[in-house]
Amino acid sequence: MAGVLPRQIVMRWRRLGSSLCLAVAAVALTDCAGGNSEFYSNTPPQQSAAAPPASTLGVGQVRVALILPLSGQGNAGVAAQSMKNAAEMALADFKNPNIQLLVKDDGGTPQGAQVGAQQAINEGAEIIIGPLFAEAVRAVGATARPHGIPVIAFSTDASVAARGVYLLSFLPETDVKRIVDYVVSRGKRSFGALLPDSAYGAVVEAAFQQEVSRRGGRVVVLEKYSTEPGKIAEAAHRVAQAVNRIDAIFIPDSADGVPQVVQTLLSDGVIINRVQLLGTGLWDDPRIFSTPSLDGGWYAAPESAGFRNFLSRYRSRFGQNPVRTATLAYDAVTLVAALVKTQGAQRFSEQVLTNSSGFAGIDGVFRFRPDGTNERGLAVMRVAPSGGQVVSPAAKTFGSGT
Repeated sequence: MAGVLPRQIVMRWRRLGSSLCLAVAAVALTDCAGGNSEFYSNTPPQQSAAAPPASTLGVGQVRVALILPLSGQGNAGVAAQSMKNAAEMALADFKNPNIQLLVKDDGGTPQGAQVGAQQAINEGAEIIIGPLFAEAVRAVGATARPHGIPVIAFSTDASVAARGVYLLSFLPETDVKRIVDYVVSRGKRSFGALLPDSAYGAVVEAAFQQEVSRRGGRVVVLEKYSTEPGKIAEAAHRVAQAVNRIDAIFIPDSADGVPQVVQTLLSDGVIINRVQLLGTGLWDDPRIFSTPSLDGGWYAAPESAGFRNFLSRYRSRFGQNPVRTATLAYDAVTLVAALVKTQGAQRFSEQVLTNSSGFAGIDGVFRFRPDGTNERGLAVMRVAPSGGQVVSPAAKTFGSGT
């Protein structure tokens, strides 16, 4: 049809002051039915993991390693195959990129990741994409660092980030910063918190305490809970006793735990509509949206339009849903292909990869910090029966020097 653009990804580079920003825009968006149901999900769609892929994807001159747990047990292998599919899709969308992906299966182990990284380096890889798990990222970083080869990995554990080892993942610390900034801007400064007694809870607790203090707020009460019988009720009761002194209650748990926590607060006499409920990107889940007591709660997450378009195109190509983290593999491959096309010999230098203006991908703008962590432009969303509703849009660019 005349005037209709083809469904593709358009890459464009533009100057922001003296910085270079990669913008990735989806053209002719094809919306799909339903909402953004797979955000931050730790449970991939139920499907069988395919056999390990061919050793290479693409025919370009610049070699790039892609390390994933393709033969990993259970969900690991399914997630890896979905991310490998997304990488293949990125190559096709870019239209003849000058890169060749050297696909390495780490088997879901640090040892396998180390072997895969060394093999790729021996085969001439200039940069490594992946792996997925924290200890595997640590092993790959140790292997790549002596060779001066950068890594773009997918772990959500910020402790494995380092100079030259960049995390493209959704970091919980970023969620916390965004939601606290927004809540304080709305005049709420006294906080309560109910956190799962887990590794995730520990990371979020540290970030929450730091961000509330940075913004001049105060944490009036903070309680941890486990899944043991009675533990949620004990923690919720202590928060309920302080509810008249707090403006918001932070519950950074998944849909497996949040409804039970909130129901326990209700049973303890807390009037939910008098205190603002807060969460992280784990709340972007249909089970949260279908829980009436959570209506009106706020959480930080990417806006959904980019993922909906990606989901539609992925379904069309592969006949199934991707795991949520598949967009990370897509963005990593697209970024590397664009850097090869535009940046010459300096394409993977620290200066280029940590450009302060950042890049834009499926899930919005992002940039790598020199310490290997990342910053993302996240929206603040409101829980509603129809899905997450934007109450504060995600940033579209990063200001220079911020």
